[in-house]
Amino acid sequence: MRTIKGPGIFLAQFAGDEAPFNNLDAIADWAAGLGYKGIQIPSWDGRLFDLRQAAESRDYAQEVTGKLAAKGLAVTELSTHLQGQLVAVHPAYDALFDGFAAESVRGNPKARQEWAVEQLRFAARASANMGLKAHASFSGALAWPYVYPWPQRPAGLIDEAFAELGRRWHSILDAFEEVGVDVCFELHPGEDLHDGVTFERFLDLVGGHPRANILFDPSHFVLQQLDYLAFIDHYHSRIRAFHVKDAEFRPNGKSGVYGGYQGWVDRPGRFRSLGDGQVDFKGIFSKLAAYDYEGWAVLEWECALKHPEDGAREGAPFIRDHIIRVTERAFDDFADAGVDAGLNRRLLGL
Repeated sequence: MRTIKGPGIFLAQFAGDEAPFNNLDAIADWAAGLGYKGIQIPSWDGRLFDLRQAAESRDYAQEVTGKLAAKGLAVTELSTHLQGQLVAVHPAYDALFDGFAAESVRGNPKARQEWAVEQLRFAARASANMGLKAHASFSGALAWPYVYPWPQRPAGLIDEAFAELGRRWHSILDAFEEVGVDVCFELHPGEDLHDGVTFERFLDLVGGHPRANILFDPSHFVLQQLDYLAFIDHYHSRIRAFHVKDAEFRPNGKSGVYGGYQGWVDRPGRFRSLGDGQVDFKGIFSKLAAYDYEGWAVLEWECALKHPEDGAREGAPFIRDHIIRVTERAFDDFADAGVDAGLNRRLLGL
């Protein structure tokens, strides 16, 4: 067993145009001042990071990691959540997702997809240049408009959607294999990979690719009413990244899992700041420690009620206090009688 690394913080929800959130040096000082030891960098945010330069220049990549190390921070992972989303977009979402892409490819789905794939390839090389072993992303979705089987889906529709998703990702996964970095898909509603069954289906279609792995985020499983502790039992060998994010599900007589098209405050399932929701983090940290999870515990802050800076301030000690410093010896070693082969045979009546 090994001790989970942390606390880390995902910067995507905090980056902005106002100081100290508008450049990497300042936001890193802010995070370090709150007690974080690692930061997950949103690679699409040019205010913080230049993904292409990090891919093409090891000097730049090492300069970033060196500056952060001087502040007591490590990079936990780079994130391409927005670019990964664009690897596969159903036409129903073209207009909504166009804003995730570079202006030069907006309004052109084929060019947008090619740009997204290039971004993932940059992320592979940038991660390697920064000495990282895991990368956080989304899978994108072709089948999501058909998630509920009404009207009845034509035979083979979902099969073809997943086959195409596998074709699009296989070469990307190969690029990550070349540099020894895992792609960790955040299993998330709105993505074709949103639970264990869909991940398994995808994994089969990419031949069990060793770089196809999971970013574990229990908050999305609370909203789906999936057993997130049992999920760890099933998939622990593929969990290579971890978002520490809370949520609650409080159904009522008017609304349930689907949320009634309501805003986040009024939905039965909603994200909360750490400690304000229903996630059993003691159970999660215990299981991950027992299964020898070697990555980071990274706060992803999203809450319908609390101010983000309060959530960030409370998040570092929350994660720190949940990390289990694993033991190097058994609690009953004091009673160890040593090894005696003869005694063992006598005890067995042999």
